Amino acid sequence: MRSTLLSSLCWLCWAVNSNCWGQAISMTSEPDLIALLSSDVEAGEKAMACKRLAIYGSEAAVPELSKLLADPRLASWARIALEAIPGQQPNDALRSAAAQLDGLLLVGTVNSLGVRRDSQAVELLAGLMRGSNPDVAAAAAVALGKVGTDAAADALTGYLAQAPKSVQSAVAEGCVYCAEHLASSGDTARAIQLYDLVRSGPYPQQRIIEATRGAIVARGADGVPLLVEQLRSPDRRMFALGLQTARQVHSSQLAAELIGEIGKAAPERAALMVEVLGDLSGKPDLKSLLSLSASGSQEVRMAAINVVGRVGDVSCVQPLLEIASSSEQLQPAVRAALVALSDEQVDQDILQRLATAKQGQLLLLELVGLRQLEATDQLIKALASEQEAIRAAALQSLGQTVPQARLSVLITQAVSPQHASDTGAASRALMTAAVRMPDREACAAELGQAAERAPVAAKAILLQTLAAVGGTKALDIIAQHAKHKDESLRDLSTRLLGEWMTIDVAPVLLDLAKTGPVDRFQVRAMRGYIRVARQFVMSDADRAEMCRQALDAAKNVAEQKLVLDVLKRYPTIDTLKLAIGAAQRPGLKEDAKQSIQAIGQKLADNADAQKLIQEAAL
Repeated sequence: MRSTLLSSLCWLCWAVNSNCWGQAISMTSEPDLIALLSSDVEAGEKAMACKRLAIYGSEAAVPELSKLLADPRLASWARIALEAIPGQQPNDALRSAAAQLDGLLLVGTVNSLGVRRDSQAVELLAGLMRGSNPDVAAAAAVALGKVGTDAAADALTGYLAQAPKSVQSAVAEGCVYCAEHLASSGDTARAIQLYDLVRSGPYPQQRIIEATRGAIVARGADGVPLLVEQLRSPDRRMFALGLQTARQVHSSQLAAELIGEIGKAAPERAALMVEVLGDLSGKPDLKSLLSLSASGSQEVRMAAINVVGRVGDVSCVQPLLEIASSSEQLQPAVRAALVALSDEQVDQDILQRLATAKQGQLLLLELVGLRQLEATDQLIKALASEQEAIRAAALQSLGQTVPQARLSVLITQAVSPQHASDTGAASRALMTAAVRMPDREACAAELGQAAERAPVAAKAILLQTLAAVGGTKALDIIAQHAKHKDESLRDLSTRLLGEWMTIDVAPVLLDLAKTGPVDRFQVRAMRGYIRVARQFVMSDADRAEMCRQALDAAKNVAEQKLVLDVLKRYPTIDTLKLAIGAAQRPGLKEDAKQSIQAIGQKLADNADAQKLIQEAAL
């Protein structure tokens, strides 16, 4: 029977989801839907009508829906509607059906009684729970739990100890459900009684976990000792339960209890308990968290520093800086925590410390950039330091924070650094700053002006920065340097142009390919132009024109063959004409024929294309 019912349900799910029946899909009138149920239409239409009645149905639809509860193909669809329709009649219909059905149809009906929380079904469900069919008994036990009344609780607790093993887990689950309803309705004493009954019995661990959690939450602040008991448990699942439930308990004593347990627990467990401290309700105990951050196992200190970053305030800045100065291993965690602090006073505190710092200056400089603080003058002052690490940190933060009006500071550092070892850091900082400037064209113009008077090595840095900035001005400046007399600059510029990511580079590359001498730079420009034709989004006409230009400008057969490969990718009448014309060029006939064939196959339904191919006689 199970396989028959499942097959029927699978068929109906496919039928309804495939929208095979337009009549039921479009109906919203309850009388029409009810009439559909009593007609001789296909089962799929009736299923959809049931689904609609879950939205539009009233007690008027119950008689016809109840007739379907014995139909293996439609029972589940009828129950969908009956579970949703308000009023007492759906309950009456489900109880009546439960007295006549058996097997899986009865299981489904029992489940619906649980969904409806029908208090009048308690006696019926209690009888079914004590019956011989374990599937029905288990469903009835859970349904009683969902009903959640005192009478349901009595039925469940009276059977829990004597229930057979096949049903006992479901009865325990019903007790947990029932306790939840009682607790939510204000009867916490009875709820706790049910929870304790389950958690202290020889039942499956999942039921014990559910009941223990409920017992702790229902007790409120009085549940803290039971919570601590779970944190001490050698069982990992019970320990995890304690961690999870701690976040749901509102008690002023919980933080102190947790801190006490942290001192006794193994480091890996203690670290997890520290994380919980940051999630407790109420004001966080920063003093204790900072104490845990300052000493103890590495795992606990890391966890405490992380929590301080989430819940701390400006008072945590000094202790965190002290931790960073005393432990190199903890510096990344401290840095992350200081960046995460959300107190608005933290920014001003960091800037004040930076102005007078003699120790911890490196971390403070990094924080200026990471927290996006305006401190350009102080960062420039740090560039005079004798320590390379200090200068590098100041440059990095300048890259992250310098305003566009003072970009020249970084340009100067990149072009003519006071210390040669700062060149790399200055170049990276300039790149970081330039790409975030709000006025891209103005930024490119300033970089271009600097490039005009910079030595060759510095020009290379500025050109790479311009390529990262992009835009019309940057493209124009790099194009000019692609014709520079210095070979290294031509090499860099043509490489940057060949990797350009906007289509406006195409005319520049074509010009270089046409006018430049036949050398590696001309080849690079030609291949860059072909790359644009192959990869960039454009109209068919523009692509065909680019391919035509490339065929004419290409100075060797290898490049012309690359153009033919582009034609294959984009089959149109225009690209077909180009391929046919290319067949007349020396060394291209065979490759052109392959392109024509490929285009012809993709345009097999195009009469004009087929006519051109026949006329070409290739």
